[in-house]
Amino acid sequence: MQWTGKLSNCAAKHNDAFGHQQGDQFLIEVSQRLLSCVRADETVARIGGDEFVVLLRNLGSDHALSGARVLAAVQRILSLLSSPIELQGTAHDSSASAGVILIGDRQASAEVLLQNADLAMYQAKAQGKDTYRFFDAQMQASLDERLLMANELRQAIQGNQLNLHFQPQIDANLKVSGAEALLRWKNPTYGNISPGLFVPLAERIGFIKQLGGWVLEQSCIELSRWSQVEHMRELKLAVNISPMQFQQPDFTETVLSALKASGAPPERLKLELTESMLVNDLTDVNRKIAALKDIGIAVSLDDFGTGYSSLNYLKRLSLDQLKIDQSFVRDMLTDAHGAAIARTIVTLGHSLGLEVIAEGVETLGQQEFLQDIGCLAFQGYLYSRPIPAHDFESFARLHMH
Repeated sequence: MQWTGKLSNCAAKHNDAFGHQQGDQFLIEVSQRLLSCVRADETVARIGGDEFVVLLRNLGSDHALSGARVLAAVQRILSLLSSPIELQGTAHDSSASAGVILIGDRQASAEVLLQNADLAMYQAKAQGKDTYRFFDAQMQASLDERLLMANELRQAIQGNQLNLHFQPQIDANLKVSGAEALLRWKNPTYGNISPGLFVPLAERIGFIKQLGGWVLEQSCIELSRWSQVEHMRELKLAVNISPMQFQQPDFTETVLSALKASGAPPERLKLELTESMLVNDLTDVNRKIAALKDIGIAVSLDDFGTGYSSLNYLKRLSLDQLKIDQSFVRDMLTDAHGAAIARTIVTLGHSLGLEVIAEGVETLGQQEFLQDIGCLAFQGYLYSRPIPAHDFESFARLHMH
């Protein structure tokens, strides 16, 4: 039996800030290093971005020996790619994650093989830089479950399985000022499925545009309904936007369409972006934000301080709000670093004329600390868990201005 070893998605990281020419040179150097690790009859292919496939041939019929040869090749590749790459006299760090699959006499399509190697690569990435993982039966079970759930997710919208819950946001007077819309999925087979599981899945299978579009549409419909209720017409509704959703070329048009169809007031809609979406094309990000703000939509930077924070982003982007991540709020009473970060974010936000809101507020002590450092907007279990629309309406009535 002949075995073939496949090294898939060896993701050498390069920085788009190099510019296209240096970025291309970086990838060329990565390719040359990969080619130096294989024989003349073996294959190295770049399949997109910074992902490569390496195909090793004629490994022999002995499982142990073929596996050992593949392992040696993977370790050699990771070692080579961990060495700095010099571009125009400057050394740039490089690292890689590798997913590996051995192919015997089993029949499988190229798509399935790549999918399996891809899954192993993501497992490797989760372990840190310069790591590898072999595809195994447990990963196959995970992949099967993911594919099944992906099919279920595609049917969720038509099957009325999705709904929105609302977590109140509280102002300086401890009155409700609005809410954050949070997506929930109750599957007839699996029950309630965590957004932390199905939102990344939607991004991987290319379903995030449809899912995000549904959330926007339903949020605008709810916001329009609020505008007809006396004690709710001044409330704002915050909607999370995923990076892949925001990167869609027609994202701005999608938001405008949802507002127009529902009749919702734009000035009551707030979009929450994450820092990770700011590192791609800041010019495009700024253009989209400016277009949204032109019609009155507010923009909040979510989970501030946990990702790619840069004063340059805050200076160039027309933001309205910074949101202190719950990880800092949770630790700030017991961790001096968490307290210092929270205080710095508040000071920074105020100096730039931005509102600052803290999420994950669970105790009066946390609220009082935040008030003392000048944070006057809050969200968390101290006030309410995310609740269905009719419960939020009752909550807003009890906590109206």
